[in-house]
Amino acid sequence: MTASPALDFLLTRRSRPVRSLTAPAPTKDVVMTLLTAAARVPDHGKLEPWRFIVLERAALGRLAQVIDDRAGALGYDAALAAKGRDAYDLSPMAVVVVASPKASDKIPVIEQTLSAGAVCAALVNAALADGWGACWLTGWPAYDRGVMEQGLDLAPDEWVAGIVHIGTQTAVPPDRPRPNMDSIVTWVSA
Repeated sequence: MTASPALDFLLTRRSRPVRSLTAPAPTKDVVMTLLTAAARVPDHGKLEPWRFIVLERAALGRLAQVIDDRAGALGYDAALAAKGRDAYDLSPMAVVVVASPKASDKIPVIEQTLSAGAVCAALVNAALADGWGACWLTGWPAYDRGVMEQGLDLAPDEWVAGIVHIGTQTAVPPDRPRPNMDSIVTWVSA
């Protein structure tokens, strides 16, 4: 362990599978604090190229039905439809991080996209640090324009960066294998 509790947290953090989350979900005040923490990410040009959609239980159920209907319209088999819908049926709350790029001569869209991804990671970490269970999921529904436009009313230039499910954790999963740092780190000294 290190001398820093924050670093210890980051070195041991572990997302919680959506199947291990249950009610209660955090209150609106708690969620606003978590979102405030998540919004403190690198954002070159202060463009705020992302926004949040908080889905409470009833909204998750409605979105699950949209996903199910869309899977049928696309001819997906029952297993793929269920896989797309399951997280929304199970989760007590989810926050959709919507990538919403802004026109800029100085900040390319890729940097704005990376900022949206950083928001997702920061939101998961904020929820975990506050004692909640959380995970970042996507899946086919997050990338299907029909689901996102009908279910979340996304604008044509917006897309889902991530969906962070948050709730009360019922179990702490075992750690999983982590990267071998020697195989992914290159040191350059000159």
